[in-house]
Amino acid sequence: MLLIVFYCFVAVTAINVCYYFSFYSFLFAKPNSHLQAKVTTPISVIICAKNEAENLRENLPKILAQKYSEFELILINDASYDDTLEVMEDFQLRDSRIVVVNVQSNERFWGNKKYALTLGIKKAKYEKLVFTDADCYPASENWLAEMANGFQPEKSIVLGYGAYQTEKSFLNKLIRFETLLTALQYFSSAKRGRAYMGVGRNLAYTAEEFYENKGFVSHMHILSGDDDLFINQIASKKNTSIIYTPDSFTFSKAKSTWKQWFAQKRRHVSTAKYYKKTQQLKLGLFYLSQFWFWFLSFVLVGLFNWQWVLGVVLLRTFVLYLTYAKATKVFQEKALLWWLPFQDLTLVSLQMLIFIRNSIAKPIHWK
Repeated sequence: MLLIVFYCFVAVTAINVCYYFSFYSFLFAKPNSHLQAKVTTPISVIICAKNEAENLRENLPKILAQKYSEFELILINDASYDDTLEVMEDFQLRDSRIVVVNVQSNERFWGNKKYALTLGIKKAKYEKLVFTDADCYPASENWLAEMANGFQPEKSIVLGYGAYQTEKSFLNKLIRFETLLTALQYFSSAKRGRAYMGVGRNLAYTAEEFYENKGFVSHMHILSGDDDLFINQIASKKNTSIIYTPDSFTFSKAKSTWKQWFAQKRRHVSTAKYYKKTQQLKLGLFYLSQFWFWFLSFVLVGLFNWQWVLGVVLLRTFVLYLTYAKATKVFQEKALLWWLPFQDLTLVSLQMLIFIRNSIAKPIHWK
């Protein structure tokens, strides 16, 4: 019986290793290898904010300082009850490129960011739309130019990387590690022509894509998913490009408490069940292989030949370090390598808890 369990352990480890090798191959591709020419067409940058007055004061100057020939900044106040609207209007008085959209509470769409975003998109005068969040700031003055370069012929969707600031806490390391893993997943899938998500902190697509696909109509009732569900809906083998040069990153502050992060991840995870079935299967198989690897490792180490178990664990750990050694270099997160196995185990355990919690009760609205 234990021998059968061990064979199962080897099988799930092999599945997990195959996933990491698929991530690894993508990391050696040049991020801009598909680009043909610099894009300089006008762009509408769109930020939807709810109770983000302080973040807007801090981050808007960095958006407005972008070295790009022509762009407008659409600021959407989503029924805030702090000074968000006043801050937006103050910036608007000082910069003619800013357009403010004030969204009042709507009983039908209460707590739904997609409704506010839709109104903001309708105000945009340019065809190419770049999205980020109020709590984000660009890594450089070339962020907008880098993201714009993804709009090559036939490319109407651009996926970027949204990083988190480095702080001295294990929670911060775990959040950055989870963000890195998510990036490996959606960038590698997009590289293979199977894009399934993007992150709203750093994302772009054309107005034509938005209107031709009727915006967020098909999932307006779902609290999250203005980024991943929409990309899942419209992405194809031909229309998606990926940009992950250091200048193209955005940064934001990670959640500072476990409760805040847990609530945030519950909202994010809740959208996965609306992905296409093949994507649900691939993601589900990856996370199950992660869980069963760790679970069977602890079960077998005290009951079976520990040398064999340790050999399998070390093999998987080697592949893990091989993948993340390259990934942390590409995404400038080398400090994460020191805690790699512990971060991996902790994240797998918490993801299982999130899945169980979401099965019992639905997460609340976006703010």
